[in-house]
Amino acid sequence: MRRLPIYFLIDISESMVGEPIQQVEEGLSTIIQTLKTDPTAIETVWVSIIGFAGNSKTLVPLQEITNFYPPKFPIGSGTSLSKGLGHLMFELRKNTVKTTAEQKGDWKPIIFLFTDGVPTDDSESAINEWKQNWSNSANLIIVSFGEETDIQILSQLSDNLLFFKNTDAAAYKEFFKWVTDSIKTSSVSVENNSSGFELAKLEGDNISKIDLTKHKAPKEYVDNNFVVLSGKCQNTKRPYLIKYKKKITPSELDGIKLSTLSYRLVGAFQVDNSYFELSDEKSTKFKVNTEELYGAPTCPCCGNQFGFAVCSCGNIHCIGDEEVSTCPWCGNQGTYGAGEAGGFDVNRTQG
Repeated sequence: MRRLPIYFLIDISESMVGEPIQQVEEGLSTIIQTLKTDPTAIETVWVSIIGFAGNSKTLVPLQEITNFYPPKFPIGSGTSLSKGLGHLMFELRKNTVKTTAEQKGDWKPIIFLFTDGVPTDDSESAINEWKQNWSNSANLIIVSFGEETDIQILSQLSDNLLFFKNTDAAAYKEFFKWVTDSIKTSSVSVENNSSGFELAKLEGDNISKIDLTKHKAPKEYVDNNFVVLSGKCQNTKRPYLIKYKKKITPSELDGIKLSTLSYRLVGAFQVDNSYFELSDEKSTKFKVNTEELYGAPTCPCCGNQFGFAVCSCGNIHCIGDEEVSTCPWCGNQGTYGAGEAGGFDVNRTQG
């Protein structure tokens, strides 16, 4: 039986931490459970999951859906589209069975790329390689989770660009049902000796085709839609992320309309040490001033009252009611007080 390979290339950068990545985990689990009840999909569909942040990693190798168990997604720093694409192309070269005189090869692989932000590296070389070697050999569907994605860059990879308005749990449920239906219709197309690629009909307001004429490319290699800070728990030594979301506040001064940029706290989230494995160590150190940040969390690892203390080494950790605190990054010991008026710069990640 010829295979229909399905790859999920998932953005697991820091901006996905919290509800977005949890919903993706649950959604992919639902997709697989549903496909396991479909006789046509069981016969044809094979699935793999690749995660990319500053680095990339195969989370689930290509396998039959009957053997598939959805993974828990790690989080990494940065959004290296070039490394994500490069890893995907490596997997395609390694796994794709080609048609020969003795056998029929795989149907065209179908790739679903989910991302919510801006590439934090130069992706031109990887995009050119994709266009030259794979644009006609695979079907790529790109889904923007929210309105902050760099559509101009992604449009160089595929015409199948979709916008997902990730508003609530019901929207995620609707979206993953559409993905499931698209895989099922494609597997039926294979059975009928058709193209093997047929997306389900778009319904409702949560999933829509993107109008490419309305988007321009940002130039930064940092995702400014979010500010994410990397911290460590003083007690457990475990890493955590503090996530802020951009907010533009309109104002007026002497009849002149102004806009004030700030970032509002979303929350603090515990991550494991795979965060460092999936982060780009070569990335530039970016700064943000604390005056732009609103809200400070408790430590998500141990519950210390303050999760946003900055050591003299420049790194963030938590503190409690101890008289002397120890930085889990550098080992320095000292006492802490309130920050000075006017704010100060702290290291931020690429997002």
